[in-house]
Amino acid sequence: MTTITIKINERTKKGKAFLEFAKTFFADSKDVEIIESDNKKAKKEKSIYSDAFIAKMKQAEENIKNGEVTRLNLDDIWGSIL
Repeated sequence: MTTITIKINERTKKGKAFLEFAKTFFADSKDVEIIESDNKKAKKEKSIYSDAFIAKMKQAEENIKNGEVTRLNLDDIWGSIL
């Protein structure tokens, strides 16, 4: 087996075209496999926040999208969140 590394500028027209071609042509192939993609969007860095906190934030975001919003009483903030 041979491994080839190709550096592609995905901002250029030719780079975009080549990436689309490769993804389409090799999607179901067992002979050729795309091993690594250096896409900045795909990279994940270790978060400074705990997994539990991130899960709570995602749940709150879903609740907002679904219209489930908690309103705080400014006269009694602690009473409205407990």
